[in-house]
Amino acid sequence: MSLIPSFFSGRRSNVFDPFSLDVWDPLKDFPFSNSSPSASFPRENPAFVSTRVDWKETPEAHVFKADLPGLKKEEVKVEVEDDRVLQISGERSVEKEDKNDEWHRVERSSGKFLRRFRLPENAKMDKVKASMENGVLTVTVPKEEIKKAEVKSIEISG
Repeated sequence: MSLIPSFFSGRRSNVFDPFSLDVWDPLKDFPFSNSSPSASFPRENPAFVSTRVDWKETPEAHVFKADLPGLKKEEVKVEVEDDRVLQISGERSVEKEDKNDEWHRVERSSGKFLRRFRLPENAKMDKVKASMENGVLTVTVPKEEIKKAEVKSIEISG
């Protein structure tokens, strides 16, 4: 018999382990389909669907970095379109469920993602390179050298 009352009747809880406490779900009894996180295994997680990408500009290039943990380079696609658009896309499949498995927490993300960026006029679209290392995709778009306008002095007569 526990000296501490359980407010999560029937749920596993251990006061000394903060990760064992289930969070009370006020929507679990509503008749909406999939309204509750505990209602079913999520098919897509918005954290992965809206993949975050850093874009920095150096004197030589535009550099894009995307964190894509757990993906192989074969599962990611990098494309450039004629109208100077860089497109990064891919998909992480949902882990197969076994009917005998009981999920306690699902936090890893899955689903499709697509990000598009309009590149500036100085981007060399035919020289784009991409690499992937340790789950980080790096796309480098070299810049054309900006030609400074020639200034010609005009002699003033008179």
